[in-house]
Amino acid sequence: MSITDGLKIAVIGGGSSYTPELVEGLLNRSEELPVRELWLVDVAMGQEKLDIITELTRRMIKKANSTMEVYATLDRRAALDGADYIMTQFRVGQLPARINDERIPLRHGVIGQETTGPGGFMKALRTIPVLFGVCDDMAQLCPDAWIINFANPSGIVTEAVLRHKTPRIIGLCNGPINTIAWAAKTFNVTPAEVFVEFTGCNHVTWGRRVYVNGRDVTQEMLAEMAGENSLHTKNIPSLAWSQEMLAAMDGIPSGYIKYYYMREAMLAEYLKNESEGKPCRGEEVLQVESELFKEYADPNLDHKPEALSKRGGALYSEAALRLVSSIQHDRRDIQCVNTLNRGVLTDLADDVAVEVNCMIDRRGATPLAIGALNPFVRGMLQQVKAFEEMTVRAAVTGDRSIALEALTINPLVPSMAVASTLLEEMLEANRAYLPQFFPEG
Repeated sequence: MSITDGLKIAVIGGGSSYTPELVEGLLNRSEELPVRELWLVDVAMGQEKLDIITELTRRMIKKANSTMEVYATLDRRAALDGADYIMTQFRVGQLPARINDERIPLRHGVIGQETTGPGGFMKALRTIPVLFGVCDDMAQLCPDAWIINFANPSGIVTEAVLRHKTPRIIGLCNGPINTIAWAAKTFNVTPAEVFVEFTGCNHVTWGRRVYVNGRDVTQEMLAEMAGENSLHTKNIPSLAWSQEMLAAMDGIPSGYIKYYYMREAMLAEYLKNESEGKPCRGEEVLQVESELFKEYADPNLDHKPEALSKRGGALYSEAALRLVSSIQHDRRDIQCVNTLNRGVLTDLADDVAVEVNCMIDRRGATPLAIGALNPFVRGMLQQVKAFEEMTVRAAVTGDRSIALEALTINPLVPSMAVASTLLEEMLEANRAYLPQFFPEG
């Protein structure tokens, strides 16, 4: 469809608390990305939230004098029929499943986190079958559409789709765009004046070099990382980086890398919080969302509220819509996304997903050459990637032996014995969402 006719965008997980930010972004980019129809899709469990988000969206559209039409539905196929772009931002099992992902590992002395370790593993097992269903519908109803995937763990589920379903998917994380924003703030420049050489895979990513207006400022940024002005995210304990560790990495690490190189200290922080009766991050988010949706339901609210910043996910909309715009307009600009390696990281297989700088145009994402990595980071990246490859195999086959092997080699799991206990307990807790492991229901 010509963009002059307006785009049809389907949001899978339309009842998400993040949707108002996406709507705001679409309204702000209405000239370059005119949207004819915005379809918000959810499941029966999310009906109440979907209704609230839909009404808020309509008020935002009215305030902006936009002609965009909004549809809310539980019928995914109706939403996908003729869609140009599919935004996936859903959470299978909603926040109670996330809380289990965080709480169960801690009972066995293992870090519980949404996208890393056993928690990320279980979330991938729940998410991949649902995303495969989206892909099957897409093949029939909108084969030329692009999937812009934010569903976590973004790299793993994107790899599963690329390997088994369609090449027309690009995975996104807001980590890289927030790193650029942090560098811009540090040097008092615009994000357009910053360039970062990103390399790695989702949540195991490094900015190998940082440039501001062509000047290499990597060492200055590393000094910032070790100081009080380091970049922090709401869902990761803010333990300080050491100068020695940053020097060994020779690049700006994603905050999630702390889980691997500072495992004992991070686990101690989680166990301390639990012993003090503090909520896990999933429980904190549950409270934040409860307050957010009360605000969203206010019939006088017609804009994205400031309270959404407490939820995390900063610049999500900017990352997603910049990507859509570059595909739609064949921009050939550089963005950091998740796509197949295709040889750009010589230390990893060609057919795995990596999170690297890519040229974005109508063909999608073409990764830019990186070559070999610093041995200090290479070993960790290869181990995490092996875990991710096996997680995809487990999610596709429902094979418990493969699932056990995947969990065993995760750097946060200390032994196969612990992995076996965790696997059985977490599979049972997620039985309702794992048809591949429980075909009997």
